[in-house]
Amino acid sequence: MSIFDRYAPFVQDYIYRSGWNDLRAIQVAAANAIFNTDEHVLLTASTASGKTEAAFFPIITLFSEDPPSSVGCIYIGPLKALINDQFTRLNDLCGKADIPVWHWHGDVAQSHKSKLMKRPSGILQITPESLEAMLLHKHAAIPRLFGDLRFVVIDEVHSLLRGDRGGQTLCLIERLSRLAGVEPRRIGLSATIGAPERTGEFLALGTGRGTVIPKIEARGMKWRLSMEHFYVKDVQAGEDRTDIDALPVLEEKTDDAPTGADPGLGYIFEHTRGKKCLVFVNSREECETVTTTLRQYCELRREPDRFLIHHGNLSASYRETAEGVMKDESQYLTTVTTATAISPPPTGRRRRAS
Repeated sequence: MSIFDRYAPFVQDYIYRSGWNDLRAIQVAAANAIFNTDEHVLLTASTASGKTEAAFFPIITLFSEDPPSSVGCIYIGPLKALINDQFTRLNDLCGKADIPVWHWHGDVAQSHKSKLMKRPSGILQITPESLEAMLLHKHAAIPRLFGDLRFVVIDEVHSLLRGDRGGQTLCLIERLSRLAGVEPRRIGLSATIGAPERTGEFLALGTGRGTVIPKIEARGMKWRLSMEHFYVKDVQAGEDRTDIDALPVLEEKTDDAPTGADPGLGYIFEHTRGKKCLVFVNSREECETVTTTLRQYCELRREPDRFLIHHGNLSASYRETAEGVMKDESQYLTTVTTATAISPPPTGRRRRAS
């Protein structure tokens, strides 16, 4: 039986509706590991390689054959924006199979969370911080919520290796497992990394299981990179800072940044026109400053504002609007964001200016 034939009929229909001619190598390898072993699984591949579908196609197939009596799978994502994106994608996938998809973080309405508490089922998407809060404030409900938990999918697992957040996340999973009396399999999703064996060991810590790491032959890709650097003299004294109010308003629209513009921001202004880009900054304050400056450049050049802003201090609706625009392939706008705030467009065709 082929992997496609092993999938549930509604998954096959989803593949047909998506216009896929065949399954990707990572999807075949992941299905073999999930269907045919009882081990943890680590899937490593580049952005937009289909890792999410690779993990969830077999998981929801198994759920359709033997529905869990509680939440059957937890998806742990490092960012609210990433969870919001995956929530939409998984709802499209699971909608016809009557497999509920829930999400839980600070921006989610209490009414949605209450429905999950009343009818725990399907797939729960949550951040590590929200999972910790749930264990603290709803610990008595954990056995009922997760008594039949079978899988924990950890997205961007490589990012958890960089600090204490990774160890804390595994501790939360272990604590939940003990409270609920379950031993869920862990499925790690990661960008291509140099030492997958080390990540596999990290994923399996304390479980007594091994980790299957499918070997995926990556196809060749062409990358076009551009790097520029700019010297700023005596920044503290402010000698080279641009005075926006002093910049001249030109009578004619051109493609260049305004005369006297900051060299770095001027370069971004010129090279993001007509493209979908992310501009990463180091702080929320800098995010505000950079966005305001770029918008002022648009005003001085008498062209429409083409810059969005996204950081944690903004309201949920404001951030979700920016996320929606970035997913819309017909709109070529640029979002200025902090590094921890926004997920890439679902197609993976992302330009980055920083």
